Amino acid sequence: MFSDIGALELVTLVVLAVLVFGPDKLPKVIQDVSRFVRKVRDFSDSAKEDIRSELGPDFKDFEFEDLNPKTFLRKQMEQNEDLRELKELRGTFDLKKEMNDVADAVHGREPQPSAVNGSPVNGSGAPANGSSTGTPDLLKKQDKPDTGERPPYDSDAT
Repeated sequence: MFSDIGALELVTLVVLAVLVFGPDKLPKVIQDVSRFVRKVRDFSDSAKEDIRSELGPDFKDFEFEDLNPKTFLRKQMEQNEDLRELKELRGTFDLKKEMNDVADAVHGREPQPSAVNGSPVNGSGAPANGSSTGTPDLLKKQDKPDTGERPPYDSDAT
């Protein structure tokens, strides 16, 4: 319950409680608070038992923590055979390698035997049939402008 409270925060709370309630009334306040927490816990437990008894024997294994979507999905994945197979398949797929292959292909780091706009590509990045399609070649490295020259205007980038 208090796993996220540090030592300094706890000391601060104790000092604040002593200042607010005084050393005489502090033990009585601690007893009242602990009694209240115990009553709330008992009320919660009895409400859980009432709900389980009303649901019937089909839900005897029902846990309220299962209402958390993460817990529910994890439990369902452990029980379902098809999802286990997907988990095994996921373990064989290397996303980082696939992303590096795509990045290499985009930057032209390895020759691509595939076609651009339906026409085969030769080693220079131009269409092999010599026709000009009027579209920029995305595989060709762009020339850098001179230091005084402004780059071309790109309306999509703004």
